[in-house]
Amino acid sequence: MSYKVLLADDHKIVRDGLRTLLDKNAGVRVVGEAENGRIAVQLTKKLAPDIVILDVAMPDLNGMEAARQIIAECPGVKVIAVSMHSDRRFVSEMLKAGASAYLSKDYAFDELETAIRAVISNKVYLSPDISGVVVDNYVRQTPNPESSAFSLLSQREREVVQLLAEGKTAKEIANELHVSIKTVETHRTNIMAKLNIHRLAELTKYAIREGLTPL
Repeated sequence: MSYKVLLADDHKIVRDGLRTLLDKNAGVRVVGEAENGRIAVQLTKKLAPDIVILDVAMPDLNGMEAARQIIAECPGVKVIAVSMHSDRRFVSEMLKAGASAYLSKDYAFDELETAIRAVISNKVYLSPDISGVVVDNYVRQTPNPESSAFSLLSQREREVVQLLAEGKTAKEIANELHVSIKTVETHRTNIMAKLNIHRLAELTKYAIREGLTPL
C-alpha cells in the first residue's frame, strides 16, 4: 500500500531534501508541498494525504495552528511535526494539537521513515531528545499553563497576533482571513487588553516567545 504525504516547510531546500528522501521509499508518495501553514491546511483538504509532515515555525500560519485545523477538519490525517525547537512549550502544544510524531530537525532525515511507520500504525513517535522534554514536562507540570497564548487567546486571535507580528496591515489581515477591517481592529483591541500589551513591538516579542511566529 502506498501512503500519500504532504510536505509543509517554509524553506524549499528542506522540502527538497525530504522529498528526495521519501522518493526512495516505495511505500510513500509525495503529493504536494506547502510553504506555510495556511497553504498546508488548504492542500490537505484538497489532496487528502495520509500524512502531513509539518514544520512548527512557519510564516502566515504556524505549524501548531495548522495542525489543529488539519486534524479538526481532516481527522484521519496523521501529522508529523518537524522542528528546530525542543522547548517544552512547542512540544506540548504540538502534541495537544494532535500531532502523532515530533522530530528534531537535527535527526529528522535519520528518523523520518521510522516515524512514518509508527504513525501509520497509530503509534506516537518522538525524537530521543524530545521524549526527554515530554517526560520532564509531565513530571514538573509546567507552571501556569493558563498563561499560554493557547489558553488566553482564541484561535482567530492567535492568527491575528501572528499576522500583526509579521507586519501585515489590518486591511491585509482582513483580506487573508475573509473578515472586515473593523473585525480585525476589534480583535487587536481585545488581544491587547487580554495580554496587557500596549505596543506592536511588545506584541511581536510575545508572538515570538509563544511560538506563534518564527524569528
